[in-house]
Amino acid sequence: MPGVYNLSVDEVVREAEEARSLGVPALILFGLPESKDEAASGAWEQNGIVQQAARALKREVPEMLLLGDVCLCEYMSHGHCGIVKPTLPRPVGAAVANPPAVGTEYEILNDATLELLTRTSVSLAKAGIDIIAPSDMMDGRVGAIRKGLDGAGFENTPILSYAAKFASGFYGPFREAADSAPQFGDRHSYQMDGANLREAMREIELDIEEGADMIMVKPAMPYLDVISAARERFDLPLAAYQVSGEYAMIEAAARNNWIDRERVMMESLVSIRRAGASIILTYYAKEAAKILG
Repeated sequence: MPGVYNLSVDEVVREAEEARSLGVPALILFGLPESKDEAASGAWEQNGIVQQAARALKREVPEMLLLGDVCLCEYMSHGHCGIVKPTLPRPVGAAVANPPAVGTEYEILNDATLELLTRTSVSLAKAGIDIIAPSDMMDGRVGAIRKGLDGAGFENTPILSYAAKFASGFYGPFREAADSAPQFGDRHSYQMDGANLREAMREIELDIEEGADMIMVKPAMPYLDVISAARERFDLPLAAYQVSGEYAMIEAAARNNWIDRERVMMESLVSIRRAGASIILTYYAKEAAKILG
């Protein structure tokens, strides 16, 4: 991802100061821990890397709105978004692609994962995160997080739910940068089928019923129709995430002189806005802000 870097806390502060000076109102934090385990402890520990960054940003750039991505894949040793449990040994000769251990299959423990997601959300709110943004796609996580935040005294902390997050091939560059690709299997059991628009509407509706204050579609450009349908149906702030693969394609084509980089960058962002997104998460935030003045 050209021009995108993993930053230390002091560098994050400098980046936020520059972004704020350009008129960028908010940023979202993702963490890369020193070590990973099977309980994602780096996501919810008091001195986790995102918690450190949030405290520093609130101290140095207090006017910047902070979003905290709530997912466990970056902190799990196996790279999945939830707790993994091996199931019964499979029959001799049965094939499972990239199994977690010889002779076993696995399942993601949805309900057990909710406890870790809630613990992470409360930890981030305590550190100064203004908006909690769960991206894991576990069933029931918005309701669990809302209950956890309320119980910890954060009744006014809003939730931006990745309500329609698709099992997409456009996440590759980010997963490489964050070292968060699954070590076995894939995420199709908990992320959404890209061919099923009706399922996306149901998932969004369920998250709203559980207490989501804002909703998000991810990725953005391959799912402009989903953004448009959500805008027509739901009267909540609607975000869209222009993900790493979308960014990387524009950058690669521009470096080969196949496209006008600035023109295509802005055209892509306008298409997302035109589809109905009122909030856009993009790696082009600073550059777009410069152009928009």
